[in-house]
Amino acid sequence: MRNIILVFSFILIMLSCSSSKNFVTADGNTVASKIVDTIKITNDSLEYEVIIIDPGFSSWLVKNAKPRGFYSINFLENRNQTYVIEWNSRVNQIQGNNSNLYEMRIDYEPFTHYGYEVNYLLYNYFLYFQITYNQKLGGFIPSP
Repeated sequence: MRNIILVFSFILIMLSCSSSKNFVTADGNTVASKIVDTIKITNDSLEYEVIIIDPGFSSWLVKNAKPRGFYSINFLENRNQTYVIEWNSRVNQIQGNNSNLYEMRIDYEPFTHYGYEVNYLLYNYFLYFQITYNQKLGGFIPSP
């Protein structure tokens, strides 16, 4: 199974210790929310899994994100590709970057169709990350 995982710091331990609530999105993805700050998106038919673990992201998403459908899938895919390239570049260049912020590569294939929900949540995570940690990825000024 391909994984796109955004793990922030030591919070990975919480993933195995919590119960989950599952719901199905309009495009057929199963979304499980573990604890308040963990979001997991899976789709077995496409063989991918996205886990976002970051304190405050879930509440930020509810309060600040534009509604689903606001952005086109092409917009989300293009921005995510740009952000992923910059993110992975920072993971590979430990010097000059805060290694606590950029711990793991993101395996995001540009020609794989992950669906709207994955791209929507990934894009919003990048916005949250840039605003919360005062970072700039890919030359775009983040705004919710």
